Amino acid sequence: MRAVPNVLPIAGTDPTGGAGVQADLKAISATGGYGMSAITALVAQNTRGVRSVHYPPAAFLRAQLDAVADDVAIDAVKIGMLGTVEIIHAVADWLAEVRPPVVVLDPVMVATSGDRLLDADAEAALAELASRADVLTPNVPELAVLAGAAPASDFDGVLEQARRVAARTGALIAAKGGHLHDDEVRDALVGAAGVLTQVTHPRVATTSTHGTGCSLSSALATRYAVGGDWPRALAEATDWLAAAIGAAHELQVGGGHGPVHHFGPLWRRAGGALPARLVDDWWQRAAAVRRATLADPFVRGLGDGSVPLAAFRWYIAQDSLYLDTYAELLDAAARLATDPVEREFWRNCSTSAIETERALHGQWLPAGGDAAQPGPATTGYLDHLRAAEATGDYAVLSAALLPCFWVYAEVGDHLAALNRAGHPYGEWLGTYGDEAFAATTRQAVAITERAAQASGPVGRDAAETAFLRSCIDELDFFAAPLR
Repeated sequence: MRAVPNVLPIAGTDPTGGAGVQADLKAISATGGYGMSAITALVAQNTRGVRSVHYPPAAFLRAQLDAVADDVAIDAVKIGMLGTVEIIHAVADWLAEVRPPVVVLDPVMVATSGDRLLDADAEAALAELASRADVLTPNVPELAVLAGAAPASDFDGVLEQARRVAARTGALIAAKGGHLHDDEVRDALVGAAGVLTQVTHPRVATTSTHGTGCSLSSALATRYAVGGDWPRALAEATDWLAAAIGAAHELQVGGGHGPVHHFGPLWRRAGGALPARLVDDWWQRAAAVRRATLADPFVRGLGDGSVPLAAFRWYIAQDSLYLDTYAELLDAAARLATDPVEREFWRNCSTSAIETERALHGQWLPAGGDAAQPGPATTGYLDHLRAAEATGDYAVLSAALLPCFWVYAEVGDHLAALNRAGHPYGEWLGTYGDEAFAATTRQAVAITERAAQASGPVGRDAAETAFLRSCIDELDFFAAPLR
């Protein structure tokens, strides 16, 4: 498998650059591939809508495809807008002869307005082409067309339609929840037997969604070509797209539905414009680790009360050991801070950590017990934080300390919502939903953002690395009691 896969999008154009082949090429480059292209249609469009479409002869499309295949080893193909029966048949014949290793089909059939883009014969031909794909990436209206049903009104309905289409075509379906109106956007990979994996991202309030379908399908093809695993590819592609949507406000393109910022998560490394909030970019990059933390058996057991008391007490003992050193590191951040308000913040947090540690010992740990020894997860996490302190870089240490606030707050919100009368750990879960801690977390996020923005490119990269490593250490710390 090539380190940088060659990915061929087969699709129409967008002269404003936000959708079609132009979006495909940006998405492929942003997610680790080398992009090529074969053009199926020349589209006169902008962010407000489509004005005219010109379809070159199908024979010319076939000439483009043959020219690429005769010279370049193709690792993945993404298929977008096709438009006519002749073009669909040309692509189907070429796939049958060349047999590329990966085919992702984005079945462009329904416009954002809800209008059908293909006539009945073309829709039938596209449905037949779907059986040659490994993965289909329809939006909610397109999935309904493939399923022969009305568009689903909720994600359970989307999953059921996806399962039926997967059973009929033999392809996996990337079921997408972007067209629904939930606060969170859910996407899933669905086969004939049901859901293989599901990912969730907060919905971003934006009108800059032009080209999201094109971009996701190209990113999915690229990440599979890189890693060879569809669930992982879906997680990586959707994490990237969520960050690109979140950065879209940095662009000012057109007066309609603007494009996503394909390179928003990467421009900082290239010396371009900084994201509006660096820490939001880091938070999105840690999405897969954060999902794994919420799904960890110990966290789930805390939520439903099934964690054995011995494992819970071991966790509390490790937390106390951790907080002893964490308080010292918060003091170190106070010494590095030049702003008096920030200095006072870190010192107050250090005092609070010591008080929390004493309360934990008194309430949950048996009196007169043997002193706990730090486990591997505790030792590894603290060694990482000490290394961040040793850099002497305020931004790096702040970033390393931040996940103990931010990830803990996210887990806390999740667990506090599961509390109930008679829960064996109800008093503990109640502490998670504390608004004072939520306010402290927001302040820690803002301080870390200011420190990172004030740092140079090398410092910012080191801060991001420290933050992401701490997110992984948070996961390991929660997982340790049941290992």
